[in-house]
Amino acid sequence: MKSWCKTLFACGLSIGMLSACSSNDVEEEPVAELTEIEASVFPEVSWSANVGDGVGDYYSRLRPAARYDKLFVADRYGKVVAFDEATGKKAWEQDFSAVFRDNILAKNKGARLAGGVTAARNKVFVGGESGLVAAFDAETGEKVWHVIAGGEVLSAPTVGEDIVVVNTGSGTLEAFNVDDGEKRWVYENQLPTLTLRGTGSAAFDAGGFFVGTADGKIAVVIKTNGQAAWEQAIYTPSGGNEFSRMADVDMKPLLVGENLYAVSYNGNLVAMETRTGRVVWTRKYSSFHELAYSGASLFVVDDHSRIYSVDRRNGLELWNNVELANRNLTAAIAFKNYVVVGDFEGYLHFLSKSDGKIVGRVQVDSSGLYSQPLVVNDNLYVQTRNGQVVRVTLP
Repeated sequence: MKSWCKTLFACGLSIGMLSACSSNDVEEEPVAELTEIEASVFPEVSWSANVGDGVGDYYSRLRPAARYDKLFVADRYGKVVAFDEATGKKAWEQDFSAVFRDNILAKNKGARLAGGVTAARNKVFVGGESGLVAAFDAETGEKVWHVIAGGEVLSAPTVGEDIVVVNTGSGTLEAFNVDDGEKRWVYENQLPTLTLRGTGSAAFDAGGFFVGTADGKIAVVIKTNGQAAWEQAIYTPSGGNEFSRMADVDMKPLLVGENLYAVSYNGNLVAMETRTGRVVWTRKYSSFHELAYSGASLFVVDDHSRIYSVDRRNGLELWNNVELANRNLTAAIAFKNYVVVGDFEGYLHFLSKSDGKIVGRVQVDSSGLYSQPLVVNDNLYVQTRNGQVVRVTLP
């Protein structure tokens, strides 16, 4: 199996990258320059803190998690920190190199955390490229258990009741007991010859884990036995070469009411019934980002950093914004009356939900933003490449 990296610092999986590997005849698309805006909202950084050395230039989906009145953050090299969510004061700090004294990290070439952080069941779960999955006590930071999964863990673990699952880069969804890490089952999916480097987290609802696959499908896996209740293709790969047949679903299926929403690379944005997998509607978009929603609107950032609002009832496009094209945008998040995205120069852009116009902007850190912002009540949290966690508020 070959793997294709989605992100190399300020470079996404764009036509420019594909041309570097497949053809010199394809011209690289330019990165949109920022222009002056008529601001009507003025976001501010209310506090920031350092969390290790960040993620550097590596592909990563590390982002903060909030629960139990704390904000949990990790860096690539093994540092996990809990902050008081209200004050930003450090509650505890843990270092993998100190915790795992049995040379697990040395054997697996360091922590290389890329999957996490997830907080649930009074624990904090993280995973890494070495396959390491670890659980820490959310109150004290003490290690509870650790296991080695059967592949790279590149997305956040998902907790469903007494089970925590990880979607690995080798095509397996692996389930462990949340209390002691005992393996419960493995669901296997056959990987195509060429895939994007990355996986999406599973979503959990009504006794099933909903997960995207590298061959363009959504599967729902039963929590109790690891068997698939149904699988449904959202895009059928086609084309004359391996690149054109890439159809990875590298995002966490978005569950809203009786439907789920998912998008594939080189493929489609779809709405499906969660109970049966029946496709309700499908539209042509290509993305490896998480989806966001507010009311009847879905918000999509495609693989060229173009932003769309789509009516989730019927798939009709409501607006689009191409002013930030090829700026390596993060996934979007809905925040109050705005859609918020970050870019590779560390700017947060605030777009009006109603028409997509950019109405506010703040640079939080020049090292760049790479993962979906996190909304907690009236606060917005982002993690930067150099290891800063930043809280942004609106005055």
